[in-house]
Amino acid sequence: MHAMSTTSSTHRAIDAVWRIESARVIAGLARMLRDLDLAEELAQDALVAALETWPRDGVPDNPGAWLMTTAKRRAIDRLRRLQLLDRKHEELARELEDIQDERRSRDEDALDHDIDDDLLRLVFVSCHPVLSMDARVALTLRLLCGLTTDEIARAFLAAEPTVAQRIVRAKRTLAEADVAFEVPRGDALQERLASVLGVVYLVFNEGYAATSGDDWVRPALCEEALRLGRMLAALTPREPEVHGLVALMEIQASRLHARVGKDGEAVLLLDQDRSRWDQLLIRRGLEALARAEQLGGAFGPYALQAAIAACHARARTADATDWVRIATLYAALAQVNPSPVVELNRAVAVSMATGPASALPLVDRLQDDPAMKHYHLLPSVRGDLLFKLARHDEARAEFERAAAMTRNAREQALLLARARECAAAG
Repeated sequence: MHAMSTTSSTHRAIDAVWRIESARVIAGLARMLRDLDLAEELAQDALVAALETWPRDGVPDNPGAWLMTTAKRRAIDRLRRLQLLDRKHEELARELEDIQDERRSRDEDALDHDIDDDLLRLVFVSCHPVLSMDARVALTLRLLCGLTTDEIARAFLAAEPTVAQRIVRAKRTLAEADVAFEVPRGDALQERLASVLGVVYLVFNEGYAATSGDDWVRPALCEEALRLGRMLAALTPREPEVHGLVALMEIQASRLHARVGKDGEAVLLLDQDRSRWDQLLIRRGLEALARAEQLGGAFGPYALQAAIAACHARARTADATDWVRIATLYAALAQVNPSPVVELNRAVAVSMATGPASALPLVDRLQDDPAMKHYHLLPSVRGDLLFKLARHDEARAEFERAAAMTRNAREQALLLARARECAAAG
């Protein structure tokens, strides 16, 4: 029994290490081998080796380095077997061995810097514009966030074979396009950076408000997105949009624990216990926002959203929130990044600033927008405004419609509770 318990504990440790280190191993191998598919295969081989070795010998002091060394050795063995068929593999094998020798003599700080560079390369490869947005997200979640194909499928309510095919096709597309494993420069960096930031923000949002499943939030996804954002900010320090996104994610992440009640139920912003907000993340977010503004990015879409989040973060109570400023910021965001979702959020701010009667026409205008046809927050917001106007039967119908549209169990429970509240009030 004790041996089984120890093995189980070791397997849990391996799983935790893999979540943290897999992206670093794949990134390092991909740069050396110039083959994303082979890099992931060899990283998986190293994981299998860990599963075979660590339960017997114990978890090494530096498990990430163990995985990387094991993967590199297997890469060298693989390339040696192929060198008779292709001189390119012979050259790669020699280069990989040289890198191994060179790394042994370098200090740990330099190695950490190289790892960050490798990860950044992998971010830009995974988010290459030659791929569709769905493919970029799937590949990023797989390679950089360490999610399994099944986890990605559940997160986005897609069939597992569909996600698996999407990832395979993405790797094939990158190979056929002969995409370089490097951080782009100049105009190419600007072009690709927007794509990278968009994917990182999608990953964060899926963690902040899960689109499906039984959990209201998925903190691990938020943490991965934040890690990528901070790394981008460190390696592109003069890009205001990067700092704007980091600011937004830091401040939003500060509320993660308060968004969930003791039984896992969803807790909306105005009902949250603000003492549970993470003040360190708020300070980091406000510093990143100040940096974005200093670099001339105050009116970038991420910085504007971060400024809105900052209004909430600075308010000690819900009643102290500066809703007039928030409504003004949403109006500015609508100019920079026009979308019906932004207009819906602006309507909420207008309602809080001047009352539900002035906001309802703004929401009603959005009902015919095709993009909002299946967006459950539209009837949810409309239901809230109708409830405040004492139009309880209409409000109940809207909350029930929103509950039928959402795929998240916690959110559905919240909306149905609002519908019952309307029925009781009516």
